[in-house]
Amino acid sequence: MPRLTNLGHVFRLTRAGFVLAREGAFIDLDPSTLPPLAHLPLFLANLLARRNAHGFSGLAAAIDRLGPSYVKLGQFLATRPDIVGPRVAIELEKLQDRMAPADRAAAVAALEAAFGAPIDSLFVEFGEPVAAASIAQVHKARVRDAAGERDVAVKLLRPGVERRFARDLSDMFYAARSAERFEPRLRRLRLVEVVETLARSVKVEMDFRLEAAAASEFAENLADDPGFRAPKIDWDRTTRAALTMEWIDGTPLSDPARLAELGFDAPKLGRALIQSFLRHALHDGFFHADMHQGNFFVDAEGRIVAIDFGIMGRLGRKERRFLAEILYGFIRRDYRRVAEVHFEAGYVPATHRVEDFAQAIRAVGEPIHARTADQISMAKLLTLLFEITGLFDMSTRLELVMLQKTMVVVEGVARKLDPHLDMWATAEPVVGGWIAENLGPRGRLEDVGGALAQLGRMLIDAPERLERLARRLEADDDWRAGRPTEPPRRGIAIPAALWAIAGILLLIVYHFS
Repeated sequence: MPRLTNLGHVFRLTRAGFVLAREGAFIDLDPSTLPPLAHLPLFLANLLARRNAHGFSGLAAAIDRLGPSYVKLGQFLATRPDIVGPRVAIELEKLQDRMAPADRAAAVAALEAAFGAPIDSLFVEFGEPVAAASIAQVHKARVRDAAGERDVAVKLLRPGVERRFARDLSDMFYAARSAERFEPRLRRLRLVEVVETLARSVKVEMDFRLEAAAASEFAENLADDPGFRAPKIDWDRTTRAALTMEWIDGTPLSDPARLAELGFDAPKLGRALIQSFLRHALHDGFFHADMHQGNFFVDAEGRIVAIDFGIMGRLGRKERRFLAEILYGFIRRDYRRVAEVHFEAGYVPATHRVEDFAQAIRAVGEPIHARTADQISMAKLLTLLFEITGLFDMSTRLELVMLQKTMVVVEGVARKLDPHLDMWATAEPVVGGWIAENLGPRGRLEDVGGALAQLGRMLIDAPERLERLARRLEADDDWRAGRPTEPPRRGIAIPAALWAIAGILLLIVYHFS
């Protein structure tokens, strides 16, 4: 049976390789960068390429042909230039997660199976699909409750998608394990971990209860934002395989001409989109990470409305401080401070000199400041910065890579609304305000409070933890001496350790005061 399974993996992976080869996806690969075992397969693959193949530029088309699982893999690898290289990552960013929808009858059957109830008991009306992607498709429907009738959007797991993804992910695991087994040098890329991360991501994305929770949390964060909102979730009609939310009637941000016809200020909307994204990332540490223009509408009141919360990003306080300080440092042209932030965060090893790193960062910042306002790209700035940090052994931070990729997309959407958008002037109030609030006196007091609370919890747990440690040490001494173990005696170790912790606490308070 395992042999038959392996044959299935080989057959399907061979087909995938053939599709990629026909589109010329391997033409631009440099054989000298590959293991010797790969030279002959690469030569044969390039013989299969079409005459008009264009190398890496045909990669997105080939992956589209391979189906939804490979599209997801490609989109994920677009965030990992450390694995596929910057040129391939740029090409993979072109992948669009769009698929032909399943028909209404299949959707109704899947919906009834998800709820265990007939469709008529759930919805007054249930229409044809209005959009479809690799994992789900969306239908417009109508519900009736105590408040009356209202339109809703129903996001439904595509019929058969779980089985298809399980099979393709199994193939990918087989390919990753085989590559690491036959070529040990590939282990540094951690290919199996890449597939495991993709599998976890897909598993989460296929549970619509989690997306509903993300949308709900995002909406709570927007409660005081007059210009940005998220649709309400219908929890009574939401399960693992189906998500029901408020239907949004609005004009898509992808149609600037229509927005202008309706009297909306497109440049103002572009600035609002950028500032909202930065507020979500910095203030909340929770941002929409799939900000292409199809996921945003403008309602009748002029508010931007977000949809599709399957991909969200999170930043801890440390990452938010890092982001704010480097952006503000570039705005102020304080390159030494930008360099110091990298060292303080522990992202760049102390084996390098701050002065050398600041000089390299200046090479990124000065050319940008020499340009006119509408030529400055904050996303390009972060891209160049990550390239420079790679020279100084900064390890890849996946949450920051996701942020950078999202910023590329959101900046592109904003520039379609305002081709002359001044990124620095737009970002400065949000970034500067966050720094004043969080890195000024109030922020330092909050840091002290957080440190005291954490140390307080440590002090409460310390006696029990230290007693367990003392018991283990005494048992170990008895075992080494060949004596039968006895209950440990409490010595001076515990009080001494508590005094040491108290001393550390006082030093921290003194440092922050």
